[in-house]
This record gives sequence, structure tokens and C-alpha cells, in this order.
Amino acid sequence: MSAKPIDAAPSAYAYPLLIKQLLHTPLATSPEQEIVYADKCRYSYAELNRRIGRLGHALSALGIAGGHTVAVMDWDSHRYLECFFAVPMLGAVLLTVNVRLSPEQILYTLNHAEADIVLVNRDFLGVLEQIRPELTTVRQFVLLTDDETSLPAGFAGEYENLLAACPDRFDFPDFDENTRATTFYTTGTTGLPKGVYFSHRQLVLHTLAVTGALALMPQQGSFHRDDVYMPLTPMFHVHAWGLPYVATLAGVKQVYPGRYVPETILKLIEREGVTFSHCVPTILNMLLTAPNASQVDLSRWKVIIGGSALTTGLAELAVRKGIDVFAGYGMSETGPILTLAQVPPDADPDAAPHVATRTRTGRPIPLVDLRTVDAEMATLPHDGSSPGEVVVRAPWLTQGYLKNPEASEQLWAGGWLHTQDVGHIDADGYLQVTDRIKDVIKTGGEWISSLELEDIIGRHPGVAETAVIGLPDKEWGERPLALVVLKPDAVGKVTIQEIQAHVRAFAEQGRISRYGVPDRVEFVEALPRTSVGKLNKRLMREQRVSG
Repeated sequence: MSAKPIDAAPSAYAYPLLIKQLLHTPLATSPEQEIVYADKCRYSYAELNRRIGRLGHALSALGIAGGHTVAVMDWDSHRYLECFFAVPMLGAVLLTVNVRLSPEQILYTLNHAEADIVLVNRDFLGVLEQIRPELTTVRQFVLLTDDETSLPAGFAGEYENLLAACPDRFDFPDFDENTRATTFYTTGTTGLPKGVYFSHRQLVLHTLAVTGALALMPQQGSFHRDDVYMPLTPMFHVHAWGLPYVATLAGVKQVYPGRYVPETILKLIEREGVTFSHCVPTILNMLLTAPNASQVDLSRWKVIIGGSALTTGLAELAVRKGIDVFAGYGMSETGPILTLAQVPPDADPDAAPHVATRTRTGRPIPLVDLRTVDAEMATLPHDGSSPGEVVVRAPWLTQGYLKNPEASEQLWAGGWLHTQDVGHIDADGYLQVTDRIKDVIKTGGEWISSLELEDIIGRHPGVAETAVIGLPDKEWGERPLALVVLKPDAVGKVTIQEIQAHVRAFAEQGRISRYGVPDRVEFVEALPRTSVGKLNKRLMREQRVSG
């Protein structure tokens, strides 16, 4: 017998899962709640809705309709939030441009995505002028600015002036929920950036799943309507992890900091009462070590850490300041959130602050089907020790790479999205990613996790940051090299031999193989990173192999 579809009344409304549907609840329950942009702008959700309507009219007047692509080059702002809604609500595609890429890479992404119009902050006009003659599809430009400034030649108008000339209400249409809503480009360390894309349905389901995962926690790692949200992951990167959609659905107060300046961010946390954020480890460390950090009460702040592993040392530093810090996991291709390292409500209260749990990769959020598998795609046991590749299914994973069918098939080989991460799952369902497949160090007949080594070295009181890479070795195949950034007061005091002894002590306890003690340790002033703050280990290896 075949499955039977439901019988729908002829007049029944099918309710497509479109981004516009995320606005119903906040407009009904908290229309006067605030949205704040640094020290420049403050308005209500009701005004957000009116501005989304005006932007819909403004873009339509410029010829934007379903199927067109609208590119945005801006800092985190109220304008970006408006574009998160208005552009896809038109049936157009929002292209969030990574402004930290090189001009050549930005040019490639704009041309490859076939952008029709670019909304650009005046801070990036210099970049735009460099690449403008080579843009192949862009027809118009709109200026984004916080201050009065002259309109560059060839621009269709300035954002606020265009909105001011438009009515408040726009009848955003219904259409297929599988319509593409967004595109952005991964910032891998090899080759050209790859475009990933997401539909309305995928973004709505991701929003609901993340909301559910955060709301199900009674205290630790929770997000609720009394929170004040501020993203510290750029809005150009994986929709700021999708949290602006979550915050809008919840109707909470939102604070957008503009360009990331530690002093400004800390002032906003204090002035606006920010309680919930997310960022990469580098940003959190930058804030905690800023000169005025000790003057700001951070004890009500909850922070999800992603992009790179949350080390024990950084977690302990954050917890000492009263911060509810915990790891999240995902990637550009997964939209991104797959797991959260929340502490279970029944955890032993005497084990606080539960740093070991907070620094795990985490448990899958609702609707995520996550496995670790061997080379034949057989599922590995949840014993906390059997390593395999992390593969995943969820309703919001990108279905491929834009105009790249070969890479798309590799991504989805066997019907599961391949993360290229190695990890294991324990009996309680917590995933622990131990390395990237390409970053595992094969030495002395054993596999050494660079992430585990980094965590151990990071526990040394004099270490601020570290990265471990494998370098070719004629005898051992590979040997680990530790690159270490010392804290300012440890420079000239901590020695290479002290770092090696610190790791050796963990090896003697059986915490890591003796082959993991690095032969070489280099003290460096900074670690190379990608445009979204991830450690650029490919560049580190290239610099030392070629040198």
C-alpha cells in the first residue's frame, strides 16, 4: 500500500516556510523591543518591519525581482539585518560578501554568483573601485554610510535616502519554499572560494532547530526572551551562524556593533546589557585581554564558541570571569550549527564549572542525524574512543557547491555530507572532533591529534595561543611543530624546553602519546588566520616547508 497524502480543503493555505514568516511572532509579541546599531541608531521591531517594506520598494524600483542577486558589503549593522529579510522576501538571492577576502577574491565571488547590484559601505569603496572595471554582471550600486557623504559617480543612490522615498508596506509574495534565499563563499585555505547556498525552507528549519536547542536548556547554555543578543561573528559569514534569524524570531533586543573594536564591544555589552553572543576563540581572547575588560561585568554573558576548538585554557579564563561559555560546531556547508556543548541539567553540581563538557564539540541539535564512520561508511560505536569521519544529514545542509558539480558530489558521497573532520562520540551522545583529516599528524606509526596537542599546550599559564602542524620527517613520516604565542608577561621567561616538558608530563600520564611531544617549538608574535578567523595551517606548513 502506498502512503496517502493529506486531504486539503480547496481554500486551505499551505503556509510555505519562507523567511518572512519569522517576523509574525516578534511583531505580535514585542513590536516595541529595540534594535540597536552601535551608538548610531536605535529603533523598534515595528520600525524594522516598516524599513523592510521600504527596502522591498527601493530594490524593486531598481529592477530587483525574483531570481536576481543582491550583494552586500557592510559591517554588522541594522542595515544588514534588514537585508537578511527584505532581499530573500522578494524572491531574490542575498549574497553576503566576505569583505576580508582579497580584492581579487571578492571580484571572483561577485562575478561567479552573478550579482546584479551591490550595496556597499563607504569603507569598502576603495576595494570596489579596484575591481569595478572587471565586474561582469553588476548593473547598479547603492551606498551604505553612517554619515553624510557625497554619492560616488555611477551609484543609484544612498541607502537611507532611497528608503525615505518609499512607502512602509510592501506585499512580499508567496513562492516555493525551496527557492534559494542566500549565497556566500567558503574561505577554504586552498583554491578559489566555493559558493554554498540555502533555501528559505532550510533557513527557517535551521532557525527553529537552533531556537529549540537553546530554549530546551533551563539555565546553562539557554537563550530566551529576556536575553539581549549581539553577534560577534560577521554577518557575511554563514548568516552570522543563523543567530540573527533566531534573535528576530524570539523578539529579543538586538545590538549590532559595526566594526569589531574591543573597546566598543565591551562598552556595548555594558551599556546595552548584552547577555548572548557567539564568536571564534580569537575574538573572545581579544575581549578578555583588552585593557578595559576588567572594568566590565561579564557575569551575565553567554557565549557560543565556534570556528576553531574552544581550548581548556580559554574556557577556564572565561568561566573565571563568570561567562557561560560553551562550544558549538558546524561549517559553512552546514548552515552552520550542528552541535552545542551544553552542560546537561542533571550534571553533578560539584563538578562545576564543567569545563570538560563545555569544550567538547557537543550534542546534535534537533533534526541533526550525525555519525562517525570508517572508510567503508560503517557507523562506529559510541564508546568515546573509536575515531572516524564525521558525516551528517539535516534539512538545512547545502545541497552542493554553486556551479561545481564535481565538488558537490564529493561533498555528498554516499548520501551523507562529509565534514572532513575526524572525531568520536561517547555514550552520552557528545561528539568530540579530534582533528581535520588533513591536519592529523602521522608519526611513529601513530596518529596524533593537533587539536589535543593545542589544548594541552594552551593549558600552560604562559601561553596565549598555539597551533600545531605536522611537517615531513624522513624517519618518522611527520613530526609535530608547535607555534606558540606567549602572553605579554611570559615573553622572555617561558622557554622551549619548558613547553616540551609541559607536554611530556601529559604523555607520562597517558593523556597523549609520547610521539606527540613536539621536537620543535617556535615562539611567534601571531598566528596566520583565514578571513573568518580560523587558523590557516596550510599557510603555516607552506612557510616552513618552502623555507
